[in-house]
Amino acid sequence: VKAVVYGDLFMRCVYRVRPYEITPGSANLLHAKWKAICVDSLVNRYSRWRYGNVCRGIVEDFDALPIHEDLRKPRVGIVGEILVKYMPLANTNLVELLEKEGAEAVVPDLMDFMNYCLYNLEYKHEFLGESWKQSLVSKAGIALIRRIRKPAIDALERSRRFEAPMPIEKVADFARPFLSIGNQYGEGWFLTGEMAELIGSGCPNIVCIQPFACLPNHVVG
Repeated sequence: VKAVVYGDLFMRCVYRVRPYEITPGSANLLHAKWKAICVDSLVNRYSRWRYGNVCRGIVEDFDALPIHEDLRKPRVGIVGEILVKYMPLANTNLVELLEKEGAEAVVPDLMDFMNYCLYNLEYKHEFLGESWKQSLVSKAGIALIRRIRKPAIDALERSRRFEAPMPIEKVADFARPFLSIGNQYGEGWFLTGEMAELIGSGCPNIVCIQPFACLPNHVVG
């Protein structure tokens, strides 16, 4: 789970500053530095790097990276099927393409998809006859993820450039005016909720990507 949090932090920080960097390649160099630190903190039991310190360090370093502060490019959100959304090989390096075209890519966190899967268990208990145990798993799982993400969220909230992820309950509220939370096949209501979240946070341009003929993704998108 911590590895996913690190990855989400990198997406938020690198994609936010790279289109505006003063020295070309500086964002990627900073990414490489902190990637090595993240790996060390995860695999080396004697590492001097602790999880909370790494989260704060990533955000603070990218917050201080010299960029063109007065420049603003069109923000383009990326949503869609989970593999195609996050795997550059599957989406033909969409983030790089958008940046070359003069845009700033915005990709919601992978951890939010895990929250979506857990959140759905509560709905299944309430409306589809699932056991009360499913409700307990839903609430406990979301609370645990929120606790693990706290150092990253706190660092993002203190930053001047970055936005913290939205609670899954609020994403669900954004989706409800458009479709039922019972739409849970594939990315389901979550894809629509992410779209509404992006638009509401100043990202009116959205690319919805999917594998060929992925009908559920196409319908809810």
